Amino acid sequence: MKNKKIPIIISIVLFVGAVGFQIADNSLHLLQSPGAKIENYQKSDYGLNSNYVDSLKPFPDLKKGERSPFDLYKYAGKSNSSFLSPDLPMSWNEWVRFHEDQKPKLMADIKNYMSSRHNFSNEAIPGAFMSGGRKAIMMGPISKLPSGVNSYEELANLSPEEIKKRGLFPYTPLAHPLHSTAHMVFPDQWLYAHPEHRRIDVDHDIPDQYLPEFPPPMFLTTHKEYGDITNGREVTLGNYFEMFNGLLSPEQLEGLKELLKPTPTTFFNHTTHRVTLEPSAGVSCFSCHTNGHTNGAFELAPDTRPHLARLRVGTPSMRGNYNLMQLASKRSIRSMDHFAEVEEYFEGDPGIQQAIGPRSQQRSVTNRMGDFNAILDFPPAPKLGPLDKLIPTLATEQELQGEKLFHGKAQCATCHSGPAFVDDYLHDLKVERFYKGRPEGPIKTFPLRGIKDSPPYLHDGRLMTLHDAVEFFNLILELKLNREEKDDLVAYMLCL
Repeated sequence: MKNKKIPIIISIVLFVGAVGFQIADNSLHLLQSPGAKIENYQKSDYGLNSNYVDSLKPFPDLKKGERSPFDLYKYAGKSNSSFLSPDLPMSWNEWVRFHEDQKPKLMADIKNYMSSRHNFSNEAIPGAFMSGGRKAIMMGPISKLPSGVNSYEELANLSPEEIKKRGLFPYTPLAHPLHSTAHMVFPDQWLYAHPEHRRIDVDHDIPDQYLPEFPPPMFLTTHKEYGDITNGREVTLGNYFEMFNGLLSPEQLEGLKELLKPTPTTFFNHTTHRVTLEPSAGVSCFSCHTNGHTNGAFELAPDTRPHLARLRVGTPSMRGNYNLMQLASKRSIRSMDHFAEVEEYFEGDPGIQQAIGPRSQQRSVTNRMGDFNAILDFPPAPKLGPLDKLIPTLATEQELQGEKLFHGKAQCATCHSGPAFVDDYLHDLKVERFYKGRPEGPIKTFPLRGIKDSPPYLHDGRLMTLHDAVEFFNLILELKLNREEKDDLVAYMLCL
């Protein structure tokens, strides 16, 4: 018997050695090669025309709660860790006192900064209202032209290189006003109804007049006959059953309940790792996506590190998601139930989730959330025909001219086509051609269907009005549109 065992032992030793292990001193050591390396490697800027990382400022080393630069797009670099901490940098009482001292001056500086970028005139487009019929749509453009430039047309006649060299670009990226802490910031119109979400450290930086109506109407693909199915009410965990029982399937009711159920998040929770004075039950999906739309709250995208490099993102509408294949701004999330499963409650950091308390959303639950999401419709567009073209007998000459520009000279339809007016791709606009700063890279194209209801525009909300959006793309795509053509485009988009 002993002689039979010896070959078996030898075979095991030979096999283990063959797959990269070495036996020595009664222990196993995994052998790992150092990997290939190019000798005399020459660094390339890959067409960026400058050595970006070396030419930008290094990110500051900030603790949570400390003020961050408003122009974070001018910074780059790597942090010490990809992971966030579930701890505050001081005791809870010190944290509260720190923000009581810092917030008034911070908010005054934020107001001055936003006023230096925008002229919040509160002037409305005559006769233009959001789909609820109550809130006026603001006139633009309101982004301020740089000193020495008299008109947007004059600016558009300059080359991207000249605009960048002279620092004339009016649409630089917008950072979170307190990027070191970040997380969700709710507008005043939400906080009036939900004061438990008021932060001790920072407030929203955009006036309510330039945000979506609140509460917004809700439209369902399954009950178009009702129009706004909410009758002007905010759907809550306390009233959803009374409002929707008998109209939704049991699975959809369950999904809606989960979309309305508060959950502890990174900084809205029951622990001392929070930004509300009192412990919070958390937030729900509909805390930002009110009535399946948006209330204008913003956050940071969780998809990159260091923390200070994360992009500010406004809350997109959930309307019409049934017609979209790309969800999230920088990543390719391909289904509504997947998005419900990974919604950014914990900044993309599982360690924070474990420390504060997980959402514990099982796939069967997120499927139901996605099922309700799948019946949220775009608002009515009475002037659009079955193939999403304007009905000539209902549209004005200006709107019809805007439609021609949209599909022609303005090149909008290149990325905004189909029933949702979106191509479902990520595009790199290469905006860094116009300013010295960190490239933002590919970002999801958002639908234009119902766009009048979703200010501000672009992923970070730097474009306050539809007029600003037209001016931005006129510069970026070098379209050379005149003032009348820009107005025609806005008139057309109001019809969508």
